[in-house]
Amino acid sequence: MATPRKQQISLVNTPYYHCVARCVRRAFLCGEDTLSGQSFEHRREWIEEKLHFLSQLFAIDVCAYAVMSNHYHVVLFIDEEKAQQWSMKEVLERWHRLYKGTLLTQQHCRGDVLPKQELTGHPP
Repeated sequence: MATPRKQQISLVNTPYYHCVARCVRRAFLCGEDTLSGQSFEHRREWIEEKLHFLSQLFAIDVCAYAVMSNHYHVVLFIDEEKAQQWSMKEVLERWHRLYKGTLLTQQHCRGDVLPKQELTGHPP
């Protein structure tokens, strides 16, 4: 059984993490597939651009990375101090650069007055 991320990350122990993501079923991430002769090299730039974009959104710095033919490695630094300085609105605005968000988060970012029960999740 997989371990939840909140149990895997401990900023008390270290803010640095080595992460790996790999393709399955002999799929190619980058480079040339020797079986089909098809080149997937264009994906390398996509991955590098996405890493750079995400590091601008979150309080996570990319220390190093390597994009291989069927997997990639990244060494990340979680900048807890930077994250603690962000307001709720700034966190939501950053999140909305990736995802539409919910009606509640969109209303909060617009500055709409929200009923207390919507903020706490408890009925009045």
